[in-house]
Amino acid sequence: MKSQSADRPFYRLRLFIAGEEPNSSKAISIITRLCEERLKGRCELQIVDVFKDYQAAIVHRVVAVPCLIVESPPPRRVIIGSLTGEDKLLEALGLARKGDQP
Repeated sequence: MKSQSADRPFYRLRLFIAGEEPNSSKAISIITRLCEERLKGRCELQIVDVFKDYQAAIVHRVVAVPCLIVESPPPRRVIIGSLTGEDKLLEALGLARKGDQP
């Protein structure tokens, strides 16, 4: 029998922001809360400020911020925008809404 953790993937996320802009602050708040509430112990979140590390934005082909790159589990996904639509964000991450999760 598989353990529950074997059935639940590990998420590697990279959030690109632009300094302390309102949309960036909101994106940080939303994705941090989601990681703490829904992905606790199964998530690695790296926050990249393009004002401080523009080279990383070039390497990852980021054209707008905020931008969340889901590096794992595959397939790689890119979510651009403020991340305020939680249902759409959960769907993009392959997670069910609360109450719907197994």
